[in-house]
Amino acid sequence: MTLTPPTNPRGPAPPESRHKVVLQISDVHLLAAGLLNRAVDTYDNLLRVIAQIDDGGKVPDAVIFSGDLADKGEPGAYQRLRAAVEPWVSRMGVPAVYLPGNHDARPAFRTHLLGWEANEEPIDQVIWSDGLRIVALDSTVPGRTHGELRPDQLTWLAAELAVPAPLGTLLVLHHPPIPGPSSLLSWIALRDPGPLAEVVAGTDVVMVLAGHSHHPSAGVLGGVPVWVSSATAYQMDVPVIGANRVIRGVQGSAFTWVDVFEGSAVATHVPLIPADRVLYESPVESLRRAISLEASGA
Repeated sequence: MTLTPPTNPRGPAPPESRHKVVLQISDVHLLAAGLLNRAVDTYDNLLRVIAQIDDGGKVPDAVIFSGDLADKGEPGAYQRLRAAVEPWVSRMGVPAVYLPGNHDARPAFRTHLLGWEANEEPIDQVIWSDGLRIVALDSTVPGRTHGELRPDQLTWLAAELAVPAPLGTLLVLHHPPIPGPSSLLSWIALRDPGPLAEVVAGTDVVMVLAGHSHHPSAGVLGGVPVWVSSATAYQMDVPVIGANRVIRGVQGSAFTWVDVFEGSAVATHVPLIPADRVLYESPVESLRRAISLEASGA
């Protein structure tokens, strides 16, 4: 197990930093070149996420990539990801958290994305943003679609969580630790999530973030909210999957915006919407004035 050092030392966050914004980008499925399934430019989808965040003007405090960053584990795919993301997060001055998924190859992931020595060991990490702790737990099983956590990973996690963080902890893994809308999606999720539930129960974990399913969903694990992010590559057709008929991927791209407050977190599904589909646009300040007038009874 290889751990990255904290990006920020432990200690109280400054008063102005009690609210944190974290982006979760999941299931990018980059290729070294070409289109995914001869139809989807997943690299362009990633660039559109970056552009949408830049256009919004709000700088996040961290960016999390929660697995399946490459579709075939190609070194060139990780090099493309690094070339697109590292200048962006460096310009913003925030950490990027890279976690593998079942489509990723740990040796290439380590070498070409993280700059680490190539091996098959789980890529578990702890990253800090002032008082917010982000724990990335590698749930992948090489050569398999479902996820598992080893006993030593759970022991390490319990030891890490024994010391609370000033703003709480986000726990990230690729495989959802909650059931899906079909027996198949439940089968390829995290196996035996009970021990993980026992570890996080009663700790400072404010939310568990996952990916893998290519559709947004929410649940609870050990009393902790769980959010499963949609994918930037493509979406799953949930009604069809829920009927256990077929697995159908459809075009569509999204990411998750996570607001972390002291002791709580809110996850928001953010689809990439083409500009020609915008229905209205109103200045925020105008809405604030209207709300203030409404509250005053004017």
